[in-house]
Parts: sequence; structure tokens; C-alpha cells
Amino acid sequence: MESGYEQGAAYLDGRFMPIAEARIPVTDWGYRRSDVTYDVVGVWEGSFFRLDDHIARFRASMEALRLKPAESDDDIRRVLARCVRLAGLREAYVAMDCLRGRPAPGLPYHPVHARNYLVAYAVPWVWLAPPDVQARGLHLITASTPRIPEACIDPRVKNFHWGDLTRGLFEAHDRGADTCLLLDLEGNLTEGPGFNVFLVRDGTVATSDHGALEGITRRSVIELCAEMGIPCEVRPIPVREIAEADEIFLATTAGGIMPASRIDGRIMGNDRPGPISAGLRERFWRRRAEGWHATPVEDLAGGEG
Repeated sequence: MESGYEQGAAYLDGRFMPIAEARIPVTDWGYRRSDVTYDVVGVWEGSFFRLDDHIARFRASMEALRLKPAESDDDIRRVLARCVRLAGLREAYVAMDCLRGRPAPGLPYHPVHARNYLVAYAVPWVWLAPPDVQARGLHLITASTPRIPEACIDPRVKNFHWGDLTRGLFEAHDRGADTCLLLDLEGNLTEGPGFNVFLVRDGTVATSDHGALEGITRRSVIELCAEMGIPCEVRPIPVREIAEADEIFLATTAGGIMPASRIDGRIMGNDRPGPISAGLRERFWRRRAEGWHATPVEDLAGGEG
């Protein structure tokens, strides 16, 4: 760890700096209009997990929003690794953002004239739910706030349009739960604040086929189900199936596979993570320890500018 980087390291528009010094202008459209896309990759025991998948999704999100920073995908890999090394981290939460910027003085006030730029940072590992909460199983609610329709905001493009998710989190807090699940306008399961959702019923795992981010950890769950011989379906999930689920678990970069034990006040199983959820979680972290989809940080040289 370099001096001054104890809280984390950032890269902003071509320069590395301690994260406490990273600032974006209040006039930037990334801030004023939420005109930004992002991705987050985890580092565990010194290795990125599925780094190429995260960068490919980040590039696809940028292309969907017509954002074109100066950095190539290889540049982004080196920038992220440099942030981790500057902060001296073995376990890290590593973010990459592309902001719209704003038009230079004298140019028309239109996004086509804005200069897009990259922001990245590495901070100590972030758990979406603390380990003790994961051990007893998360307590969930089905929020009354619906997810923003995908015809308005494509959920496959990571974005900061969190108004609906934030309302759901406050509703969960008010009802004594840890977090929430959101439905679409037709009453089908979508996702939650920062995670995909899986249900288990009669030994079969299912997750939504629409209205949700195509998560990298979600992809890992589907792969693990195939490895373990567990049937896994990607399809519409009506709200009634939430009430009938034997198990529910969440999937996210910031925590991996996180089982639930209660939904809308109903206790599932013995009020602890169910056997399929717990088995997938154990397999996930064991495979990670074996080097599954791992890219060691030290293998990514460069990015020292």
C-alpha cells in the first residue's frame, strides 16, 4: 500500500489518486442527469473474479448508452489492477464508471457533444449483507414499489436509476427486514437492490428471465447448478411463487450467494438457509478458492501512469 491510500485508490479521468481526493464536478451530467453506467468486480485472495466478463458487460453498457471513454478494455484492466495495488488490498470491491461529462463551452448543449470519461476505484471488500446475517439467512419483503419498466430503463445496462430500489429499501427497513424484492408492473419477480434473486421449489432453482440485470454472479449460479445436477430455470416468475418458495437466495458481486430465511414474515424451512442455497454457497466459495474464473491482480502489469 502506498502512503495516503489507506482508505482506497481511485482513477479519475486519467489520473490516480487516494480515494478521498476523487471528485467529479457538480455540473457533470453523470451527476446531474444520472447519465452514467458502471460495473463492479470483486477481488478475493488477490484475484479478480470473472474480470473479463465484467469488463465485457461494462463495454456493452457503454455502447448501449453511446458512451466512449478514451480507455480500451486492456487499459481498464490495468487501471483496475493499479487501483487495487495502490490500496494494498487482497480483498477488494472494485468499481468502474463511465460518466457522460458535459459539452465544452461554446458547443451545443446536447449529449452528442459531451466528453465521456472513466472513473474507477478500489476499496476494502464490501458485503451487501454482513456474514452474521448471511449465516442466519436474510429477511426479505416483497416491496410495494414496482421496478422501473424495462421499456424505460433497460435493466441489462447497469445504471444509477435507483429511485425505486431506494424506496424498496426504506420499506424493508420500516417492516423490520434486511432488504427487498421488486416486481414488475405485471406482478412478476425482477430483482432487488444490487442483486439477482433465485427461488427454490421442489428441488428446482429458478430466476427471472426479464426485468433484471444479467448478473455475473447469476451466471455463476447457473453454471454451478449444472455442475451439481440441480435443475435451473430462467423464466417469468409470478408473485405467487415467492409465497410458495421452499428457499430463496440472492446473487451479487458484493457477497456471492446469500441465502434468505424469511420472506414477507413467513419463515422458510427451519429459519435458516435451506440445503440447496447453502450447498450452492459452499460450492461457490470453494470453487473461488480453487481459482475458478480467477485473474491474479499481479498478472496485470502496467497502468502506472
